[in-house]
Amino acid sequence: MALSPEALKDRDPSLAGTIAQTLQDPAADRFEEEDAVFLKFHGIYQQDDRDVRKTGKHWQFMVRTRQPGGIVPAPQFLAYARLAREYGNGTLRVTSRQAFQFHGVVKSGLARTMRGIHDALATTLAACGDVARNVMAPPIPAETSAAAEVRADAQRLSDALLPVTRAWHDIWVEGVPVKLGEEPKADPLYGRTYLPRKFKTAFAIPPLNDTDLLTNCLGFIAVVENGALVGYDLAVGGGLGRSHGNVATFPRLADVLGFFEREHLVAIGQAVLKIHRDWGDRTNRKHARLKYVLEDRGADWFRAELERLTGLTLQPRRAGEFTAGGDRFGWHRQADGRWYLGLHVEAGRVRGALLEALEQIASELGVEVRLTATQNVLLVDVDEDQRARIEAILAARQAGRDPLPLRRSSMACPALPTCGLALAESERWLPTLLDTLEGLLREQGLDDDEISVRVTGCPNGCARPYMAEIGFVGKSPGRYQLWLGGDRRGTRLNSVYRETIKTEEIPDVLRPVFARYAQERQPGEAFGDWTHRVGLVQPFTPTTPVAAAA
Repeated sequence: MALSPEALKDRDPSLAGTIAQTLQDPAADRFEEEDAVFLKFHGIYQQDDRDVRKTGKHWQFMVRTRQPGGIVPAPQFLAYARLAREYGNGTLRVTSRQAFQFHGVVKSGLARTMRGIHDALATTLAACGDVARNVMAPPIPAETSAAAEVRADAQRLSDALLPVTRAWHDIWVEGVPVKLGEEPKADPLYGRTYLPRKFKTAFAIPPLNDTDLLTNCLGFIAVVENGALVGYDLAVGGGLGRSHGNVATFPRLADVLGFFEREHLVAIGQAVLKIHRDWGDRTNRKHARLKYVLEDRGADWFRAELERLTGLTLQPRRAGEFTAGGDRFGWHRQADGRWYLGLHVEAGRVRGALLEALEQIASELGVEVRLTATQNVLLVDVDEDQRARIEAILAARQAGRDPLPLRRSSMACPALPTCGLALAESERWLPTLLDTLEGLLREQGLDDDEISVRVTGCPNGCARPYMAEIGFVGKSPGRYQLWLGGDRRGTRLNSVYRETIKTEEIPDVLRPVFARYAQERQPGEAFGDWTHRVGLVQPFTPTTPVAAAA
């Protein structure tokens, strides 16, 4: 019987397992179950193509990079595109945490993919697993130097939260088994057993909440005064994952505990992680996220424990309010006089003409790529004389067109055919769903409404459906939960409107809702705000009943 993740981590805190030995076995097309647990800490998920399971399991791997702040220099992007074609399925997928994923990598190409990522001056270490994941930060060049300082802080904290195991380098760069006698017995920050579950971190600069900060375990809300970054308001305890039918699991928004000065960033971040390490539930992985520590023990307890660990005292919160979220598309002027261009990427899948265009732009012009939390792409630091060439490259491939309003903030997780947890379609269904919703809105004269729509194939919430104005959460093939009522600021959870809806029932269910919205909305009122004002849904709590109208 396979050991639990907790037992495996305790037995082998190097995170090496027998990965190196299996890599050298040409007869093996997969890793044993225990090594599959360790692979996650290396940024790799072992999967199989669920479309062809009738003919047996066709093993493949998803590889996720770590890109603090979503920053991808041009040479790195070119390396990723080449690796995706040579060893993956020819696509790069922008994640909802500002990183890239390679899909369809088979075992014979796995080591070459990982070495190629290393050679591109990047890593996949701690992109998955029971560790601090990729640190998010605002990708948009802002009007002051504060944005660059926030991104620098995100990189600094990301470095401070990385595990120190040599297993990643030994296996994927040196190609040898870990030298166990030289490996430390416990990580100096994480200990022998790392964290009870994953740990997510984000930065944001009010009034724009473009990282969905309050959904993270750890959040830093920038406090900018007279154009200077002076510190952060600390947010802790957000998280969205849940399980169908289990009311003890639920999405939760972070509590904002107070302000601290910028110089204490690493100390605060590591202390929050240590609280999760020491107080998180290691007996039940469904109850192991930091959000449940906050829910069970309260914000006052958490603040006191944090202040005890750091010797600091949090001051009253000072950051401004979030008034908007999402991405910007098209051309925008930067504070330094240069430009950035926002490009929509449907479901985050960079492929075909768009991938070719971005490669050409990166190769010819050396323009930096930045990934957004809504799975889109920015081209930044563009000189005035480069704009026309970029437009010509995109036009020649008919790529990078401005999306219709409903598509601008749409998101989907990969789901089928690769994710082993998927209960229903998500990424592959999203275009059909958006076509349906656009048709329903057009009937009511709402063509120009930008309503956030997010879809996941299971309740784990990887595309953050519980923050959407309209969220679909997979239950079984062709069946979803329907959630309504999130806001565009990323400050409110939505609620269940229909416990189960079949895909073919969507027009009949949402047509009367959109008709009411068209008739009853106030000037400038967003769809999610309207659903709450008229009582279509109730504010979310873990025990909120399904809407009576459903």
